[in-house]
Amino acid sequence: MKQVNDYFGCLVFNDKVMKSKLSTDVYKKLKKTINDGKELDISVANAVALAMKDWAIENGATHYTHWFQPMTGVTAEKHDSFISPDGDGIIMEFKGKELIKGEPDASSFPSGGLRATCEARGYTAWDPTSYAFIKDKCLCIPTAFCSYDGQALDKKTPLLRSMQALNKQAMRVLKLFGQDQVTSVKTTVGPEQEYFLVDKDMYEKRKDLIFTGRTLFGAKSPKGQELEDHYFGSIKPRVQEFMNDLNEELWKLGILAKTEHNEVAPAQHELAPIFATTNIAADHNQITMEMMQKIAKKHNLVCLLHEKPFKGVNGSGKHNNWSISTNTGVNLLEPGDTPSENAQFLLFLVSVIKAVDEYQDLLRISVASASNDFRLGANEAPPAIISIFLGSDLQDVIESIETGKALKSNGKTFLKIGADVLPPLPKDTTDRNRTSPFAFTGNKFEFRALGSQESISCANIMLNTAVAEELKQFADRLEKAKDFNIELHELIKETIINHKRIIFNGNGYDDNWVKEAQKRGLLNLKSTPEALPYYLKDKNVKLFTSHSIYSVEEIHARYEIAQEHYSKVVNIEALTCLDMLNKDYLPAISKYTKSLAETVALKNSLNVTSDYEKAILDKVSLDLVVAYNKKVELENALKKASTISDVEKLSMYYKTDILTLMEDVRSVIDEIETNVDGMAWPVPSYAELLYSVK
Repeated sequence: MKQVNDYFGCLVFNDKVMKSKLSTDVYKKLKKTINDGKELDISVANAVALAMKDWAIENGATHYTHWFQPMTGVTAEKHDSFISPDGDGIIMEFKGKELIKGEPDASSFPSGGLRATCEARGYTAWDPTSYAFIKDKCLCIPTAFCSYDGQALDKKTPLLRSMQALNKQAMRVLKLFGQDQVTSVKTTVGPEQEYFLVDKDMYEKRKDLIFTGRTLFGAKSPKGQELEDHYFGSIKPRVQEFMNDLNEELWKLGILAKTEHNEVAPAQHELAPIFATTNIAADHNQITMEMMQKIAKKHNLVCLLHEKPFKGVNGSGKHNNWSISTNTGVNLLEPGDTPSENAQFLLFLVSVIKAVDEYQDLLRISVASASNDFRLGANEAPPAIISIFLGSDLQDVIESIETGKALKSNGKTFLKIGADVLPPLPKDTTDRNRTSPFAFTGNKFEFRALGSQESISCANIMLNTAVAEELKQFADRLEKAKDFNIELHELIKETIINHKRIIFNGNGYDDNWVKEAQKRGLLNLKSTPEALPYYLKDKNVKLFTSHSIYSVEEIHARYEIAQEHYSKVVNIEALTCLDMLNKDYLPAISKYTKSLAETVALKNSLNVTSDYEKAILDKVSLDLVVAYNKKVELENALKKASTISDVEKLSMYYKTDILTLMEDVRSVIDEIETNVDGMAWPVPSYAELLYSVK
């Protein structure tokens, strides 16, 4: 039996490998680059490249690639072999310049107008803070991706910028608390990943799953999730074998896969890792999704990462557990046991509260997509309204600060920040709130609104940058204070009073919350087209540019890409819908009505009653006409869509008109499915898809 300790991280060029493969001098200089962001000397780069190549070849690699994350939502790679000519033979070669910088074609990736199609040059730059790894006999080097002009064309670059911005402002605040031993602050993330597993043979008979990732048609299964027997239930043998293989491959890649279980819906599951630094967590989550899909095929399964692959059952999300930690190992969202720690915690806490309130639109945008729109707001996921859950204990502390009334707990009294003692706040003293999109869970915040197939980078870019801005404002004020403790108390109190509207500890699924949120002035951006225009609000442009996260051009590019992506996704779904109607559903239903008509005619000729056949024939025939007419409407609507050039108007048209027509025709076809012989139906049913994996 292989022991996990024997192979964990065996495919990663990690710190242990670097120590063994590099000279002491080279190792120290490389660590300086990793820890302090110092530029890597070419001689050091050459030494690292040589060691990395030798190690990769020892582990079976023949190629290398700069592995990057363009704005497609997935990863990209171009493989080059280590082979170089040497007389009549070859040598295996890899140089420092090849490690540090690559040049993939940048013309065909989404750029939002940053690049013209004829402008092909783009660069990848090594991110030494994320370890290289081996996948499919290829050395993968995590990199940033930018244009010839230096504009970010990826998700990693702005994420690294946002981490740097937060580090800068958090360090200013910590210095005011006398934390001189701290040299860096980083955000950490543990993203929980939900997914579905379906039988591959069934999947291949569903064009909608193949082309769009979700079922565009499908009547409800007689049994769904209503018995709640799948959640945390015994894992089926075939699924367990998949999970075992997935764990092994992830552990080889140094990914700390920790928790696995059945989720709420039939065929739905979850994997959760241990926390990692945010950029590494983002890299690991991309690898995890890729590995899930790859390993599922080995078990004749398909892993569905769409947020809502099946109508009427639970959708899939990704819970982004976010915290802030120092290089000395202190979690800045841990309340602590002394007055100074309490004050420090409360300042960082209210910085998050203020950030979420002032930039709720950006957090909503960070989880906006055509697929996630089907999930947010349903009674299975957080509402589209952004709010914060603190729990009863913290809520009491917040109200005490606001009102000035003493808070008594365990014989200790809390009056003023930095002077008196905050009552202990043990973890888990309050129930979790699964209806909250942004919940405090002991020493971290859980952002629950992320979509299952999306990169976690965007949400963390928004969150890091917004909190960095609030910490900057706090530091600016406190650095000028005559009496630090008095000013600190007033600052925290003012922040609570001005931003308490974002705090909601109740049921986010309750319709009354929608009304209450509106009274509070909170945004309710129900769909992606409604949310995206907020990207370009002056306050948001100022936020990104002032912290050097995005340039104005990069902001507009991402807005354009998001708008176009939404319309393209819905357009593909609509075309798939029409294709299935024309080639599968309408012909199959017509054939079935012919069979019924022939049966009716035969029975009538024999003077045998045909009431059943007549009733079904009448109903299905009428529904068939309705479905056909809706199909024609959808075809005409798509023709109109092709005439709309404004990206904002187009995405809204796809939401209001195209999706509505698709849902209309679906409802008719799904109704017909309940009245048609299963043998005559052209595609696998929901029951077959959800319950075929044993």
